[in-house]
Amino acid sequence: MALPSTPPVAWSVARAPVPYETASAAMVARVDAIASGRSSELVWLLEHPPLYTAGTSAKPQDLIAPSRLPVHRTGRGGQYTYHGPGQRVAYVMLDVRRRFGDVRAFVAALEDWIIDGLAEFDVRGVRRQGQIGVWVKRPGPDGESFAKIAAIGVRLSRWVSSHGVSLNVAPDLADYTGIVPCGIRDAGVTSLAELGRITDMDKVDAILRAAFERRFATTTEAAPDRFAAPSG
Repeated sequence: MALPSTPPVAWSVARAPVPYETASAAMVARVDAIASGRSSELVWLLEHPPLYTAGTSAKPQDLIAPSRLPVHRTGRGGQYTYHGPGQRVAYVMLDVRRRFGDVRAFVAALEDWIIDGLAEFDVRGVRRQGQIGVWVKRPGPDGESFAKIAAIGVRLSRWVSSHGVSLNVAPDLADYTGIVPCGIRDAGVTSLAELGRITDMDKVDAILRAAFERRFATTTEAAPDRFAAPSG
């Protein structure tokens, strides 16, 4: 639930794919500016070119095809994940201590945010015991199975978050075969498209923004080319 006394959060959408190194550098700069009181908090929506990222808990054996796509080491929590066209990445830069009090509450709020958004597509997102992220249950010949539709990996610096959420809208799911996603071997991955919810990013973005405002805070437009500017 949004705190009534907290300021609005800047909201920015990149209209072209953003290289991972560019996004990482921009997040470092913005987080420093937020922590120093020089910039507003920010949610930045984007897509990346096809790539894998390795979080701080990534295991070498979970990179099955190291030559399939570029691999980027990152300071976020978690293991290996995939980013690419058709996946909506939401980098969330918030004052976690002020808004949530602790990291677990923040991660739970991110999961709730995505679950709320999926409900607008008539998709029931669920948590899975002992796992971070958002899942769906799919029927199969051997009964129901879990498939991951959204991954979450965050980093905190001076209590300001970076990285965030990746929601599979219509990515090439075959690219996941190069890794063990999030180190999980007993479940697959899925997308809105695979579930029969054909949509576009503009609609996804509008739904995510409305759900964010219900749970976190009001938002204000931020120019896409100024997301890292100290003035916010």
